[in-house]
Amino acid sequence: MHPISLLQTALVSALGSDPALLAITGPDGVFDAAPKGRAPPYVVIARHDVLSRDGDLAPAHEHRLLLHCWADQPSRQRALAMAEPVVAVALALNAPGLVLSHIGHVRTDSVIDEATGLARAAVAIRVFSEPAFSP
Repeated sequence: MHPISLLQTALVSALGSDPALLAITGPDGVFDAAPKGRAPPYVVIARHDVLSRDGDLAPAHEHRLLLHCWADQPSRQRALAMAEPVVAVALALNAPGLVLSHIGHVRTDSVIDEATGLARAAVAIRVFSEPAFSP
C-alpha cells in the first residue's frame, strides 16, 4: 500500500475516534476528501503531499498534510477548538505499516470564509515515515 494511504487511513481513524473532536463534529465528522452536501462542523484532509527522502538502505518519505477544520458558525474559537485535538492526535499518531520517525505541527491558520461566513482553521502537519519491516 502507498505511504500516503497508510498514513491517511491511520489519521482518519484516529481523528474519528477522538472524544474531544467527536463532541464537536459528531460521528462521521472526519473525511479524507471534502464531503458533498455535509454541513459543518467537520474535518477534512485538504492536501497530502509526499516527497521521497530515501536513505542509503531504506525508502523514506516526508508527508506534508493540510487539514481544514470547518466550524458550524463564524467563530474562530469554535474552529480552533477543533484544531487543538487535531494537532494532539496527529502528534501521537501510529500508522500500521509505517515507522513514523518525526511528527511536527508546522502551523495553524484561521479565517472567516468569505463564501460561507463560517470559520475555518487550517492545520499543517509534517511527518517523516519509513516502511515497517517485519522480521
